[in-house]
Amino acid sequence: MFKPKAIYFEKEILDYPLGKELMDKYQEIPKVEIENHNNIEEMRKKSNKEFADMKRNLIIGVRKTHKFVENHKTSDYLVPYTSSGCTAACMYCYLVCNYNKCAYLRLFVNREQMLDKIIKTSERAEKELTFEIGSNSDLILENTITNNLIWTIENFQKAKQGKLTFPTKFDMVDPILPLNHQGRITIRMSVNPEEIINKVEFGTSRLKGRIEAINKLKEAGYEIGILIAPVILVENWKELYLQLIERLYTELSEKVKKDVFFEIIFMTYSYIHTKINEEAFPNAISLYDKEQMTGRGRGKYWYKNDVRGEAEVFLREQMNRFFPNNRIEYIV
Repeated sequence: MFKPKAIYFEKEILDYPLGKELMDKYQEIPKVEIENHNNIEEMRKKSNKEFADMKRNLIIGVRKTHKFVENHKTSDYLVPYTSSGCTAACMYCYLVCNYNKCAYLRLFVNREQMLDKIIKTSERAEKELTFEIGSNSDLILENTITNNLIWTIENFQKAKQGKLTFPTKFDMVDPILPLNHQGRITIRMSVNPEEIINKVEFGTSRLKGRIEAINKLKEAGYEIGILIAPVILVENWKELYLQLIERLYTELSEKVKKDVFFEIIFMTYSYIHTKINEEAFPNAISLYDKEQMTGRGRGKYWYKNDVRGEAEVFLREQMNRFFPNNRIEYIV
């Protein structure tokens, strides 16, 4: 269970029931009042090596940005929701690029306002829309602090139509198993080979726990997707990803394998990632490989086309071998 080192809060949170609840829950934790959760001067002055320690803080504020962004993958819209950032420290996370602004966990207490906009948008639509509510946080993790996911699933029943979806790297799913989700919630579990989880995805659930969580969620009637993401081409990547796919085939329940869908995403990296990780995690492996990567915009890297192409062919072959009847939504 996450126990914050300090709470940074906007005074406006006390105007909301959840804000009062969280302040009471953490009444023994030192607190610092801030003007803007998006611009904490004390955080901006910290050095890269303090990254992991800074993740121990919790920021509580009111979300002011509510713009929906069109999406054309597994949802119709990416939706700003109840949290941003995370307590884990995955070395490739895009939020790491702005670690002194938003990589740490920020909670937003005006959940009624955010869910109300989702429901109104879904009910005005001519077709059933799917809303991605976890694109910049992990709602399974957040739920251990706020119970916001339970609250969301229960209150989304008010909508006459529409679906919600979110990804996760955590296995703490038991609290949402008994809920009446009406089959309108899709949960997408992110997986990677055990070796990569251990060396790169610090503070997340182990692969065994993630697979067990998938089986539990499916048994509870949730629609399930699996993200093989991000694919990281370490030296023995073929062996590792083959073992991962074999393990999924062996350990996933028959119910899951019947209709689970997959997303496959290759890692992108950056110069800023490299500098922060070198100082914050000096003993960790290096994810930048100049032989396999090429520039993609200012200070950003991705795998060269021939390298990525070989990997995509290999992954498609293995997926067709073990999961021939399951769709791959996309490979990017």
